[in-house]
Amino acid sequence: MDRLWGQAREELQKIVGTDSFSTWIEPLRLTGVEDGTAIIACPTRFLSDWVSRHYSDDILKVLDRMGGPVQRLSFQTRSQTARQAAAPAARRPAAPRPSGEEELAAPLDSRFTFDNFVVGKPNELAHAAARRVAEGGPVTFNPLFLYGGVGLGKTHLMHAIAREIQNRQPEARVLYLSAEQFMYRFVQALRDRTVMDFKELFRTVSVLMVDDVQFIAGKESTQEEFFHTFNTLVDQGKQIVISADRAPGEIKDMEERIKSRLQCGLVVDLHPTDYELRLGILQSKTDSFRAQYPGLQIAPGVLEFLAHRITSNVRVLEGALQRLFAFASLMGREITLDMTQECLADILRANDRKVSIEEIQRKVAEHYNIRLADMIGPKRVRTVARPRQIAMYLSKQMTSRSLPEIGRRFGGRDHTTIMHGVKKIEELRSADRSLAEDIDLLRRLLEA
Repeated sequence: MDRLWGQAREELQKIVGTDSFSTWIEPLRLTGVEDGTAIIACPTRFLSDWVSRHYSDDILKVLDRMGGPVQRLSFQTRSQTARQAAAPAARRPAAPRPSGEEELAAPLDSRFTFDNFVVGKPNELAHAAARRVAEGGPVTFNPLFLYGGVGLGKTHLMHAIAREIQNRQPEARVLYLSAEQFMYRFVQALRDRTVMDFKELFRTVSVLMVDDVQFIAGKESTQEEFFHTFNTLVDQGKQIVISADRAPGEIKDMEERIKSRLQCGLVVDLHPTDYELRLGILQSKTDSFRAQYPGLQIAPGVLEFLAHRITSNVRVLEGALQRLFAFASLMGREITLDMTQECLADILRANDRKVSIEEIQRKVAEHYNIRLADMIGPKRVRTVARPRQIAMYLSKQMTSRSLPEIGRRFGGRDHTTIMHGVKKIEELRSADRSLAEDIDLLRRLLEA
């Protein structure tokens, strides 16, 4: 076989010329002839497609002249299996279905489904939007951009969308991966000179889902490739779902054109959990655990206690509950309030951190780029007065201080001034989306 291909290569070089030969023919290798079909190995799919379109006839003629009983050619890349059907040389072959997503995609967690996603006011819009995308049909908003702090359910919804689409549309090619994986595969393609394979893989999917997109901020080449991939899929009407830890406009070192494209669809914030949602999550997890361990006993008030005390994020909340379950099952004891406080002492201490008014003032001043002194000063210009009112609002929401005490910390202002500022922000927050996002971001920063 090597001798036959060596002679064929010499003839092909004379036919196509030295430059074309070194670019397109030299990387090929004849691996066998089966039932009149010559099997030719190619380094990349792009190369195999080009050669099959432009040089199939020449290769067939040369092999036939060399005495090989060949009527057809089958081009195979490293990622293809030997069962790929042979394509008639006289006809332009259809582009083979790109492969490699199995190795590239992140595995889906079977625990993350819509059925076990607990819906509450802080996440009801995100859940509804995710459901709409998962149902398939015409794309109504593209991309769907989900953002929020750690442990608020972004990844859960991403996995649920991917799994639901696969169940509803088995033929759909859903590619779910992290932004870090996207960058790694792109760098690998640059190194291995398989960029065309990379482009083909990403630009021929039905649904592209990228988690933690803020990771590519500051990586210029990766951002460039992501931008072009994004545009190609949107132009084709393919659905894109993105998640991040903050809104598109707040991702530092992200190119403005990418921010603009990310904002052109539906941007949904998963708000920090409230007491009712945390309690619902705890009850759902408890029911699930009871199904496995029917003898589990939890004293009244334990779940309510946890929902009040652990407010950082859902992962910490679920981890605390899992620890309680493990302790109770190993020790054969009922989960009481005393046992909960003893078993979760470290978690409860970590969640007892109090936010001070001074810390709120400093963080708000930094966010709006004003002097800390202006927070307590007499200036009434809008660029100072509005951030001051936001700091008043957060002080009322995040501390246990009274209105008169908050007023004293804001330069000795009367409690009615504080009331007016808090009420003003409450009104604006419901009408001004940008302001609401600022407040949620500041709250997350202060709670971190």
